[in-house]
Amino acid sequence: MVAKFAAQIFERELNKLIEEIKLYPSEEKIWVISEGIKNSGGTLCLHICGNLQHFIGNVMGNSGYIRNRDKEFSATNIPSSELISEIKKTIAVVVSTLEATPEIDLEEEYTAFPAHLLGKEKLTKGFFLMHLLSHMDYHLGQINYHRRMI
Repeated sequence: MVAKFAAQIFERELNKLIEEIKLYPSEEKIWVISEGIKNSGGTLCLHICGNLQHFIGNVMGNSGYIRNRDKEFSATNIPSSELISEIKKTIAVVVSTLEATPEIDLEEEYTAFPAHLLGKEKLTKGFFLMHLLSHMDYHLGQINYHRRMI
């Protein structure tokens, strides 16, 4: 049941990401970095997709996705149509992985991420799933703010 609810929330928020990318006034603006801003909307979009495809798609669902985290932060000027395609691919893998999981044992240890980086001695799948949601929404908010500032 929890996995189904999580799938619905991830899908809803990733569709908001598509809306944000479409709301940029031009392709160029997606990639603008101005003073005081470290990452563009495009960079954050790639990071959200890479993060979810890795930790949900590959780690939980054995999708075979190979993450290139450095490229998430170095790629630029990718057309919005390609970003949207990547978001749709992310939606598909996240939703299918979580819906294929009849019930996630939320108390089971999650070892694919160093617990100490989140201030914990041990991570559970439930904690990490909530972390992934909040991480995605944090960056979604940054994209919204970036778009409005630019």
